[in-house]
Amino acid sequence: MDETSRSRQAVHAYVDSAERRDWERFGALLAEDVVYEMPQTRERIRGKPAFLRFNMEYPGDWHLRVRRVVADGRHAAAWIDARVGTGHQDACVWFEISDQGLISRIVDYWPEPYDPPSGREHLVERW
Repeated sequence: MDETSRSRQAVHAYVDSAERRDWERFGALLAEDVVYEMPQTRERIRGKPAFLRFNMEYPGDWHLRVRRVVADGRHAAAWIDARVGTGHQDACVWFEISDQGLISRIVDYWPEPYDPPSGREHLVERW
């Protein structure tokens, strides 16, 4: 499988495992030193343990669905349909894939800036 196909497959597996709350599979997709950023809240999470915990503890009955993935080599972008209850938002997520085929960096863009919810300060750094 070439890099582009591997990147596309990693993104689909990432969203699918998050949607299923399959945290073992989700964690297996991540590099140990993964970096996750949300520019709209100016939050950054470093490392697989903190990022896994962030996702496992994320509040609400949220659901994710891939609308489209565009990949080129070890980079990919996904248009994500995110729903919480009856609410809906589209997100654009950028991924970088390591030489080993693991997700090493994620930049998660949401349509509107917002203040981060309380309770996750122990997992994030602000910039």
